[in-house]
Order: sequence, then C-alpha cells, then structure tokens
Amino acid sequence: MGHSRRSKPRKGLSRRDFLTRAAVATLALGGPAFAAARAAGSGAAASAASPFQHGVASGDPLSDRVILWTRITTAATDKISVDYRWSTDPAMLSGVKTGSTKTSSASDYTVKVDLKKLKPGKTYYYQFSALGYLSPVGRTRTLPTGSPGRLRIGVACCASLAHGYFNAYARIAARNDLAAVLHLGDYLYEYGTGEYGNVRQYQPDNEIVTLADYRTRHAQYKTDADLQEMHRQHPVIAVWDDHETANNAWSGGAANHDEATEGTWAQRVAGALQAYYEWMPVRHASDTDPKLNYRHFQFGDLADVMMVETRLLARSQQLPPNQGATFTQTGDFADPSRELLGSTQADWLSQQLRGSSSKWKLLGQQVMLAQLKVAGASNAAGTSRYVNPDQWDGYNPARERLFSVLKGDESNPAVSNVVVLTGDIHSSWGADLTEDPNNPDLASGGYDPKTGAGSLAVEFVSTSVTSPGLDSLPKLADAGKKINPHIKYAEITRRGYLLLDIKPERVSGEWWYVDTILDPANTGESFAAAYKVGDGLNHLQASEQSSPMNGPPPAP
Repeated sequence: MGHSRRSKPRKGLSRRDFLTRAAVATLALGGPAFAAARAAGSGAAASAASPFQHGVASGDPLSDRVILWTRITTAATDKISVDYRWSTDPAMLSGVKTGSTKTSSASDYTVKVDLKKLKPGKTYYYQFSALGYLSPVGRTRTLPTGSPGRLRIGVACCASLAHGYFNAYARIAARNDLAAVLHLGDYLYEYGTGEYGNVRQYQPDNEIVTLADYRTRHAQYKTDADLQEMHRQHPVIAVWDDHETANNAWSGGAANHDEATEGTWAQRVAGALQAYYEWMPVRHASDTDPKLNYRHFQFGDLADVMMVETRLLARSQQLPPNQGATFTQTGDFADPSRELLGSTQADWLSQQLRGSSSKWKLLGQQVMLAQLKVAGASNAAGTSRYVNPDQWDGYNPARERLFSVLKGDESNPAVSNVVVLTGDIHSSWGADLTEDPNNPDLASGGYDPKTGAGSLAVEFVSTSVTSPGLDSLPKLADAGKKINPHIKYAEITRRGYLLLDIKPERVSGEWWYVDTILDPANTGESFAAAYKVGDGLNHLQASEQSSPMNGPPPAP
C-alpha cells in the first residue's frame, strides 16, 4: 500500500531546510545577483510570487557539458537577465561558478544554457536567479569517460495528463543512482479536454494546433510536481514520438490532423517543434532542420546511446490493413521504398553501430521493432498476420535494412550487444530480435526460442507513465507470447517505467509498476520482472532484481 507524500509538520529544521537556509546565507558566493535574490522555496516548490513556476531541468549530457533549463514567468515585455551558478557541492557553499544570460518573449521566456568545460562523470548542482528570486536547486551529471563498471538508467514514455497522475516520474526522481533518464516520446499529448482521458483537464481546453497552443500545453505539463522533480534530480535525454505534434504522425501529415480546419501540416510541425525546443532541455542537432533530432551519447566504453527519430523526418505514411483488421507483408507493405528512418538517418545509425567502441549499443527509439503477430508463420510462407501498421511491422523493408546492419556482410562484421529501447505502445514487452521468429530452421535464417539462436539483438519496451494500455484484454499478453515465440515478457495493463542496470558482462531490464495513477499521494511501486542479455549472446534470459548503487546526494 502507498502512503501520502505529505508529511506531518516537524519541529526544528529538516536537512532540506537547513541546506536551503545555509545556501541563502552564503549567496554572496554567487555574486551580487544571488546575494540579493530571495529563495523560491525548498525542493521543487516555488512561492506564488516566484518567476520559477516551471521548475528547473537539465538534459543532453556529454562528458564535458550539459543543457540547463528553466522558465521565467513574468508580465514583462522586455528582455530579462537571468543569472545561474553551479557547483559540485549540493549546498553550493564551495567551488561555486557563475554565468548570466537573457531571455525574452521570442523564446517564451524559457532559458537554456549549454554549460561547458565540465569534468566527466561528475555530479553538479545548479540554480538560477532572476527578478530578485532564486530557483530551486537542480542536480545533473556529465557522462563518464574511461571504463565505468556499472550504470543505471531510467526509461519512461507516454504521459497522458488526462489519464492520471505522474507517480512514475516521482519514483524515478527518488532513485539517486541513475546516470540519466531516457524519455522515448509522447512527453505530452495534443488532445483537448475530454477527448482522450478525463482525470485532469488540459490547458488550453482545445486540441493544440498553433505555436501558442503548444507553448501553453508544455507550460501546463511543467507545472506538475512529479515531472518537475524528475527533471530536478536527473538529466533527461529525450526524443519525441507522435503526440508532441499529433497522433500517428508521419513526414507529410498525421491521422489527427485535418488541413481543411487546422492549417497546413508544415505550419503545425513548425509550431510544435519550436515549442518543444524552447521547453525541453535538449540540444539542437541541426541549425537548419528542427526535424533532424538523432543524437549520440557515449558513457565511456561501457555503453553508447543512440537516439533516433521515427516520425517527422522521413516516415512514409501508414498503410491501411490489407486483411480486414490485420495485414500481411504483401502488396504495398512489401514496397522497398517505404521508410521509417530515412536513408540519411539510417546511414548515420549504421555508422554509429558499426563504429562503436563501447561494449553495449543502446538504441532509443519510439515504436516496437519486434514482430507482433496474431497469426504466425515463417517469412517464406507469407501468411503471418500483423496488427499494428504504425510500428516497424508496417515498415518491414526498413526493418530488414536495419537487421542487415546487425547481421553484417562481406565488408562489415556483425554488430553484437545491441539493446533496443522502445516506448509508444503503452505496455511492457521483452523480446529477442530475429528476422524470422516463426521459422525453426536456423539454416534458413530461423530462430530457436529455447536457446535464442538466430536472435540478432534484444528489445525492452517500457510501459507508459499514465497512457492506457490494453486493460480490457489481459489474456492478450499470454496469447501474444504463444503466437510470437521471440517475445519473452509481456504485461499490458500496468503503468510505470523501465530500469536498466548495465555492466560489462550483461544488461538487465527491470519493469517497475506504480500502485495507481489515480491518487497523486500514493507512493507505492513494485518490481515485476527482470530479463538480461549477456555479453555476446544477443538474446534474453530471465533475471533477478538488481541492487541499488550508492548515488550522489539528491538536490536539496
């Protein structure tokens, strides 16, 4: 059972109150602007008068830099000066360094600083000052170099505010030992109030279409206390999925976009991405094309993280099923010109995978790569029936091109130790990645579900933070595993997040679920299952819950 986050009043000073007051008492270390500022409140809380209503955040860490973010809530129309400071000391009493920047209505008064010349593998604490107020203190980490012996990374996706409360983010925030959090998309949803979920109302009430709409929705999300706390405690590496623009987006449109009433798709995308880059702690991958969002992050020689974009840059339009409610890999579905990544991004990913010097290659992306069939047969039979044309099943030629990179060829060796991380589907899956999962003949490229032979890589699919799964069909998970022998774990009704524990000898994925998303005071969560992939094995095995690491102190 969970218990309330709200604790009873205590006499005396808590550790957090002490650190906050100590910091205020020594603000002169940060210069005159910090000495004159008033504290916005301890922890993630900000007073009603503070301009820091949307918290602080960090993201896109590298070994020597990281993005710091905040937003100034103000009625001013002029440019606003914003000071910031950082230190390796959580109380920010020693080794404090400072900087300054400006913000204006041109960026919706958001603030982004690419903090450089940092040391690798270090935890830093940071704080902003503006209009006579101090922001909450945030914590971030740079990426390690050398040979880290172990890493832990959180993975989250799909947070529909209208379906409940972000308890999963609170549980992620409480894990002090995470090197980073990967957010795989659907950070927010575009629907209007009551159109998809009714637990909380949206701002604005209407479906978001314009730049002003997207800015307002981002601002509403950033007022959520649990989301703020996750950002305050961990650097986030994020990519968008479809709902950051519109449902089932592709390069030329979306299922939830009507040009007759909502303007051109290009205008909508431009507004959505401008707001996204303003309100998210992400670094621009391109100065000319905002849709180009694939990036690479190296955690020493232990893990490379490659984040790709599967929606706006090059995706071909989704096809309608060709067999009633299902489809086979025939007709247009077999068209080799159909793209999900696009040739430029696919070439980049190929180079990253083949050129990686790290033990593990983690591929962060949006839609399920493993086949999900309702009728299984070998590829040669051509009678397998699939259910979701929006995921890689609807783009099998593109999937085969990716698999060909993993297999290797006469000029390139096979790529081993690839772990695919996926969101989007609002449910949990663990799968071996093989070209022909229902073919038992290894000699013809098949797969042995007992030994994992024939698997090229593995996939961990994270459930949603709040977005609804297939709760009315609980038996579908067991049926899916019977039809799809490469699927080792499936849970389709529970909300939560994925925890990765990475060592040189293995990567373990753990599914954690919150007790409820309907009670924001409930802090309960439970471990459900763990699967691992061993070095050089490329297939999943059942595993056990990992132990926490000694993490750095949280932001006070």
